[in-house]
Amino acid sequence: MREAMRLVLEGEGFAIEEAADGETALAAIHASPPDLLFLDLNIPGTSGTGVLEAVRADPAFADVRVIVVTAAGEEGRAEALRLGADEYFTKPFSPTALLRTVERVLAGGATQGA
Repeated sequence: MREAMRLVLEGEGFAIEEAADGETALAAIHASPPDLLFLDLNIPGTSGTGVLEAVRADPAFADVRVIVVTAAGEEGRAEALRLGADEYFTKPFSPTALLRTVERVLAGGATQGA
């Protein structure tokens, strides 16, 4: 799924950096904070929830937008948004839906306050 997302986003001109586990993600975020972070809650090592909590706890990352991407279904939406995710996006999804969500989140139109 990461590869498919990367291909779609790179095709639209986005620069992508990938991390296969929570520790690698946190190290990359600390080294160079992204504008947007896609986060699967079910990742090896530090959980996606742990990564989200760490990002939201650090004022240096206040401008980082987070889209939780999960196959878990809608049952985790409320918790992810409560923890500070800007959007909760379920798999599978179409490239068009992915791009619309990215555009909305980057424009500040996330679902968190909804």
